[in-house]
Amino acid sequence: MSHQKDLPLAIHHPDFLVDMKYITELTQMTDKWFYSLIQQERFPKPIKLGRSSRWRLKDVEAWISAQAN
Repeated sequence: MSHQKDLPLAIHHPDFLVDMKYITELTQMTDKWFYSLIQQERFPKPIKLGRSSRWRLKDVEAWISAQAN
């Protein structure tokens, strides 16, 4: 499933932020799994915005790329 058409042009900004829903849809993994990885320091820590958590898309993509190697 391509999310590219659903995202604004800002996605090309190097610090574009995504939420956990985007990450789980992109990877088909659960949020619980990712939060476990965060606790183990094996996934980037979130940027807290109030009560919300966001991740830089470039960090998520780099993590995915590293897992493929």
